[in-house]
Amino acid sequence: MTGNDSDSNTKSDKPPIDQKTALDNTATVTTATVHTESAATATAPTESAWHRWFGSPHAVKPGLLHRAYAIPSILIGLLFTLGPMCVIVAFSFMSRPDMGGGVKFQFATDAYEKLLFRHDFFGNRFFDTRYLEVFGTSLWQALLTTAVCVALAFPIALWMSMKSAKVQQILVLLVTIPFWTNLLVRTYAWMLILNENGPINWAANLLGIGKQQLLYTSFASVIGLIYTFLPFAILPMYSALSGFDFRLVEAAYDLGAHKLTVMRRVILRAAMPGVMSGVALCFIPAFGSYVQPVLLGGGRVLMVGNLIASQFAEARNWPFGAALSTVILAITLLGAFLATVLGGKASRKAGMTL
Repeated sequence: MTGNDSDSNTKSDKPPIDQKTALDNTATVTTATVHTESAATATAPTESAWHRWFGSPHAVKPGLLHRAYAIPSILIGLLFTLGPMCVIVAFSFMSRPDMGGGVKFQFATDAYEKLLFRHDFFGNRFFDTRYLEVFGTSLWQALLTTAVCVALAFPIALWMSMKSAKVQQILVLLVTIPFWTNLLVRTYAWMLILNENGPINWAANLLGIGKQQLLYTSFASVIGLIYTFLPFAILPMYSALSGFDFRLVEAAYDLGAHKLTVMRRVILRAAMPGVMSGVALCFIPAFGSYVQPVLLGGGRVLMVGNLIASQFAEARNWPFGAALSTVILAITLLGAFLATVLGGKASRKAGMTL
């Protein structure tokens, strides 16, 4: 007997399965599955009272559930951010009490009138520019600080973005190191650098220039502001340039573009969202700064932040201090809005270009 004959005999020994038997087996399996699912449903825990009242988290859309999780953070942010702002704005429209500090809960616009006018002994009102000059000084120093910070931060951020990933991590760490030290300590360190016996005047004497009055000047105040807010300009620019594809620069060179054209039309356009963020992060806090004008400027440079502090502390004129704070708030909100709009346009323009 051959192998093929044995295989055919073995196959012929198995009884054939007709269609009716196959259908019966399928029905048996289906019935068992239904009974199993019913038993699992019967043994499942009943819905809790929490789910009956507030709904099951699995039945809620993910987007809606995520918004619900954000409600506590939003409430805390509104309470501790928007709440004090509303109090300051309300104080600015109240009267000054006859004695002491605080406010008198009586509607008045005297605080805002004091920004522009003064009254003489006979009650005559005259236009006064004293406080406008303070705002002008603050605006000038904030703009100068912002311009210098952006000019210094852009090449630094560009250089950082061209390094390897490991080197970039080290450089970002070095940029953030000043934040590890208190601002007062860093400002006092600049006082030691800029005083008459500091290293700058020592180098000036060595060169035959002689000692220069650097401390307690507007120059010292601006130096302190630049040092404080320079990292705020570097980090957003680096963030914008870290994902930049530098092969676009090579492509621009291959097409015959000049170096200045490549910088202006390719690199700077890609970094523009970070530049606008850096402008906002430098200008807004520099406009209302307090520590640098007091310590480095020696009180000779009167800025809005110092004026507000004096109104709440020494002059005890809370409504006027609140009015000054409200004006600063309006200016900073306007600056933040413009930075957001211009930054969004720059992002869209850079995206279309790249």
